[in-house]
Amino acid sequence: MNRSLRRLDSVHQRLIDTVSPLEAGLFSQRPAADEWSVAEIVQHLFLVEERVIKDLKRALASEPQTVGFLKRLIPTSIVSSRLLRVKAPKAVNPVDVVEKDEAIEIYNRARSSLKHLCASHGPDRFRKLVFKHPFLGNIDGIATVSFVGYHEQRHYKQIREVLKKLGAQASLPA
Repeated sequence: MNRSLRRLDSVHQRLIDTVSPLEAGLFSQRPAADEWSVAEIVQHLFLVEERVIKDLKRALASEPQTVGFLKRLIPTSIVSSRLLRVKAPKAVNPVDVVEKDEAIEIYNRARSSLKHLCASHGPDRFRKLVFKHPFLGNIDGIATVSFVGYHEQRHYKQIREVLKKLGAQASLPA
């Protein structure tokens, strides 16, 4: 779980470093009518993370369970690929996008909550819970934390694509 948490910190910091300096107009501008803005991507990320935290808390309140051996072999890294398009569940689609500073604050707060939850229960307990992922199926808590990091990495790539489409390459960190 430590490796997953380090990946969470690393990609989160890169994403925050990319979106923090953006002007409000650029943050909320869509590259096309059918594509999300950076603001909508950030909102999607914190909605997913809040949902994951809620579901992990529910699983932690239940009796310990394990996922099958084959399910533990599913690589959560597949989530980071931008080649495979997956429609987000309606509950985590961005609506009523908030201002940049508030979005970043909510996003950082969700990340702190997830890390606190991990620290409070530890890897042994996270191995003994079942999280129902809409695409990956049943995965354990360690894989769930890993999923969050890879999901964030996927959308970090998307943010970079959006900014390039909007002609904001100068805003992108190396």
